[in-house]
Amino acid sequence: MSLSIGIVGLPNVGKSTLFNALLKKQAAYAANFPFATIEPNIGIVPVPDARLATLAQVTKESEKLSELPPEVSATVQFTDIAGLIAGAHKGEGLGNKFLSHIRETDAICHVVRAFTDTDIIKEGSVDPVSDLAIIETELMMADLETLSKQREPKGNANREEKVRWDVVLKCKASIEQGKATRFLSFTDEEEKQVKQLSLLSMKPIIIALNCDEDSLKDAATLESKYATDFNINVDQVVAISARTEEQLSGFDAVDAENYLKDLGVERSGLERLIRKGFATLGLITFLTAGEKEVRAWTIHTETTAQNAAGSIHNDFIKKFIKADVVSFDDFVACVGWKNAREKGKVRSEGRDYLVQDGDVVEFKIGA
Repeated sequence: MSLSIGIVGLPNVGKSTLFNALLKKQAAYAANFPFATIEPNIGIVPVPDARLATLAQVTKESEKLSELPPEVSATVQFTDIAGLIAGAHKGEGLGNKFLSHIRETDAICHVVRAFTDTDIIKEGSVDPVSDLAIIETELMMADLETLSKQREPKGNANREEKVRWDVVLKCKASIEQGKATRFLSFTDEEEKQVKQLSLLSMKPIIIALNCDEDSLKDAATLESKYATDFNINVDQVVAISARTEEQLSGFDAVDAENYLKDLGVERSGLERLIRKGFATLGLITFLTAGEKEVRAWTIHTETTAQNAAGSIHNDFIKKFIKADVVSFDDFVACVGWKNAREKGKVRSEGRDYLVQDGDVVEFKIGA
């Protein structure tokens, strides 16, 4: 599976600049006027994972290869969605056309303006908290329209229809109270029905504080402060400088690392944003290593070995026999599969084993 994140926000808060930086090319048209982005731009970005390079080196040595095996990263799909304004749900600005693009994403990244450049026109932007409230309100109002189109079941309706209607009323009540539906709790039956509604305010959110470069050294403090202001978990807030990311995209790995050190920052905004996305959606990666490739695979936490095998190929689910599992650290310390098995570090796990982040796995699949 691939994580899909929609980048949204008011016009001129830095969405397209951030998107360009994420893709390491000018894939979106960033300009200093509202609605520079007309169609949603979509890009696939590899997830930074230093473990892959180590796995490749270990595999080359253990398998006596002449070259390093290819590295295949997990990926994140970013969708750059045009700037929304107050009234978007009624068609103001570019309106509902762009709200529909958000429905197709797993999570929403709200970019809010926390930088001080007065040369960049403010188009409805006031402050991060107010800006977020405007966009969240638009998403909830769009949901209210969706819910209003639902019809009350007739007297002879089955249980499923009655549960669906209860969910509709529950969500409407929440939005009318100004509360996003993602804060509601649902039973398993209700969960099935609410998913079919594709509500925008149900999607998990990450807040990207687009701040000045010299503020990055205080990122942790900023994230903690605004998490309180936004009334969300600090894992859902990331301080990032879109301009800095744009500069970093033109550097090689060494220069980028040195530049970040000069700024007093350990990781790029891209890496921190992706980490927050994984944490928000409860995602982890497991690893595979062999002569053909070393690869990271994205799965949800609490995924069984049998279902994890299905992320490689659907047929592997029904043909699953077992999974050989070793921790990344043990795999590296033993220099590959052979020594790890000889030293008893490889475990044979059944279909119900819950795969852990960083597990190196070799699935045994039947014919």
